[in-house]
Amino acid sequence: MPSDDAIELRALKADSFGRISLMQGAQGVFVRRDLAHVPLWLRLPAWWLARREALSLAKIAGMADVPQLLAWDGRRLDRSFMAGDAMYQRPPRGDLAYFRRARRLLQQLHRRGVAHNDLAKEANWLVLEDGRPALIDFQLATRGDPRSRWMRLLAREDLRHLLKHKRMYCRESLTPVEKRVLKRQSWVRDLWFRTGKPVYRFVTRRILKWEDNEGQGPKP
Repeated sequence: MPSDDAIELRALKADSFGRISLMQGAQGVFVRRDLAHVPLWLRLPAWWLARREALSLAKIAGMADVPQLLAWDGRRLDRSFMAGDAMYQRPPRGDLAYFRRARRLLQQLHRRGVAHNDLAKEANWLVLEDGRPALIDFQLATRGDPRSRWMRLLAREDLRHLLKHKRMYCRESLTPVEKRVLKRQSWVRDLWFRTGKPVYRFVTRRILKWEDNEGQGPKP
C-alpha cells in the first residue's frame, strides 16, 4: 500500500489524468501518480491507465533502467525515482553509445513480454545522470507473449520510434538495416494516423487543453 506519511517535495506534472509528484518517504525518494483530483468524468480512464502501468511495471520488476513498482491501491501509484532528464532536455547528439544501450534496453523489455507503445514521445526517454537511457510512463504499454505475432509487431513499432530519435540526433550512425526499418511502415501505424491520432489530438488539444506537443517537449 502507498505510504500515507510521505511528503511531497515538488510536482513534476499535473494533467487531467492525475498529479505526478516527487515524494519523500521512509524508504527514500520516489514518484507518485495520484488520481485524487481527477475530474469525475475522467476517473475511469485515469484509473484504467494507472492500472495498466502498474501491471506492466509488475511484469518487468527487477529490470534495470525502468521504474520499479512500489505500490498501487487503485488511487495512488508509487514507483521508484530515476535521476535524469528527458531526451528533449538533454539531447544525446552524436551519442552512439546511448542509442546502442537504448536498443538493448528495448530488447530486454520485449523479452519480458512488454511493449511500451508510446516511445515517439521524447519525454518518455530519459538520459540518466551517467548518460544511460531509461524508459518511463508505461500507461499505454501492452503485455503478452513475446513470441506472438501481435507482440512482435508492437516491438517493431517501439524499435522504429527509437530509430526515429536516432535519425534526429545520430543520423550518421544509422545502419542500412535501420534505414530499411524506418521506411517500413506497419498497418498499425497507418491505422493510428488515419483514425486514432485525429481523435487523440481533438481530445487532448480541444477538450483537455494540453499544450505539451504530445510529450515531445515545449512548443517553440
